[in-house]
Amino acid sequence: MEKIKGLIDAPFTPFHEDGSLNLAPIPEYAALLARNGLKGVFINGSSGEGYMLTEEERMQLAEAWMSAVPEDFKVIVHVGSTSVMSSRRLADHAQKIGAWGIGAMATPFPKIGSIEQLCRYCEEIASAAPELPFYYYHIPAFNGAFLPMTDLLKAVDGRIPNFAGIKYTFESLYEYNQCRLYKNGKYDMLHGQDETILPSLAQGGAQGGIGGTTNYNGRELTGIIEAWNNGDIETAREKQNFSQEVINVICHFRGNIVGGKRIMKLLGFDLGPNRVPFQNMTDEEERRMKAELEAIGFFERCNKF
Repeated sequence: MEKIKGLIDAPFTPFHEDGSLNLAPIPEYAALLARNGLKGVFINGSSGEGYMLTEEERMQLAEAWMSAVPEDFKVIVHVGSTSVMSSRRLADHAQKIGAWGIGAMATPFPKIGSIEQLCRYCEEIASAAPELPFYYYHIPAFNGAFLPMTDLLKAVDGRIPNFAGIKYTFESLYEYNQCRLYKNGKYDMLHGQDETILPSLAQGGAQGGIGGTTNYNGRELTGIIEAWNNGDIETAREKQNFSQEVINVICHFRGNIVGGKRIMKLLGFDLGPNRVPFQNMTDEEERRMKAELEAIGFFERCNKF
């Protein structure tokens, strides 16, 4: 099974001011991500407010992205839901429209408390799109599924034929690396923390990853991998440290989903508000965030639109 090389973006979902879905920006969105070095998109996930979307909206977004992306630009559709039947319908739809792959995080309710529960959940969803690679999206801060991922790999091995790997969005570089080493790298371990790409590379990982801050800081993040591959450790270190400074700023403004989406507006690409229950930024918060970004030289180094 093909392993992903390079960084995949987790795009924001565009909304009109009244909160309705806005598909119009997606062709330009796809083009700008490709121009800034990204290799694909992971849609309808956490950055995309996937759990705030209806099933029909998620399908519309998947179709819009499939129609918009350039050749060889991967579309991975997040299909996780509190309803496994809904997840199966979304997975089947993704396969029918020609998506490159699918993924799912653990359901936030009911909480998944064992490896067998999680394996069964993944199995149900993956089997609905048997022709597509399936990635488990490990983000326990969102759903409380603090389960050992090495045990998950052992459980799915030989049981879920299209299980491709894990989008690993957790702080343990040790566990990430142990998963990467499982059976000589059998599974694709996609690094999911933009703040630690370089230390992961030092362990031999992060050849592929999925990020949220790549929406606006993709040039620097892809530059970390490029510098590392060229043996330029100092440049890679500087770019990683700068990327952490960007993350420090958005953490002052409710993180990537809220603060990051507003950065897109500052760059001239307004993707609209966040849906309830997210608390949108005020104009005053936007001014403060812009000042903090200017102070670190962000606008000279960000994605070019």
